[in-house]
Amino acid sequence: MSIYSIDLCGDTLIVSFGEPANNNRIVVEVSAKIERLIETKQMRGGKLLKITGRQSIPVAYTICHQVAHLYGAVAVFDPKMGGKGIDAYIVAISHSPDYQVGQILTNPNDLNVSPLKIALCGPPHSGKSCLREGLKTAILQLTGQTPYILTACPDGEGAWFYEAFNDDSKRADELKELNKSKFTPEYAELFASWVRGLSIPALIDCGGLISPENDLILAEATHAIVLAGDALDKDKQPIVDSYQARLQEWVEYCQSMKLDVIAKIHSDFHATADRIDTESPLLTGMVHHLERGGDDVSDRPMIQALAKSILQLTYN
Repeated sequence: MSIYSIDLCGDTLIVSFGEPANNNRIVVEVSAKIERLIETKQMRGGKLLKITGRQSIPVAYTICHQVAHLYGAVAVFDPKMGGKGIDAYIVAISHSPDYQVGQILTNPNDLNVSPLKIALCGPPHSGKSCLREGLKTAILQLTGQTPYILTACPDGEGAWFYEAFNDDSKRADELKELNKSKFTPEYAELFASWVRGLSIPALIDCGGLISPENDLILAEATHAIVLAGDALDKDKQPIVDSYQARLQEWVEYCQSMKLDVIAKIHSDFHATADRIDTESPLLTGMVHHLERGGDDVSDRPMIQALAKSILQLTYN
């Protein structure tokens, strides 16, 4: 598996992450592959180049810097701006009167049904961020592609946070506080519009409270994974078996929002091994010791089972 994949199909550049690596290594490979496309005359330029696939900010800058002079305009795929049967591209660079920066271009896609929009739900401090990262890695290992994850809560924890926390937990927490915002109705409407406009399957990382804001967001989702740990007492010690009521509360909430709950998982911080109780039609059981800055959890039995369940739903 390469670090980063780049393929040119007509006027569309298809990109994707491969083997995990830091951005400095990725941009070197990206730059070399773009240069090769140009030198071999595979990339000759034209009126418009569309770029689709997963990109980090450094990768996006590298690609656009190397190709912008060849095309009248460059437009980048935005999975949140389309919808059922529609892909949306935003014009990011334009040297042409035919295209304006910020213009949204739409293309029909091959999806005849709405994409899966799976919400990752549950009360605070249950390990949802760790589960999300474990799922991302597990799905990458199984398919060679990272899943699209949409953060639908202004808690300051974007996709960057988990990796940043592992590198420098103090600095990551500082940046989280700087990025944190109040969960206003305006934010809720924005996040709901993103979920509504999804044109590809996605995991949606929701806030940990049952609230009017989450009502708006979850109304646009299709499925739910519910993760709950035990509540803590005044001394911050777990209250044994309190997870059951918390899990059930969120399951009932998701069902009231017309979501198909595909997994009910107990997050047990003090356990030493996962436990799978049932796999079909509902995945149930326990995942152990989800901790930021801890071990890679992608090979845990529960996370592997959940990743396979998601992929089965996606490809069926």
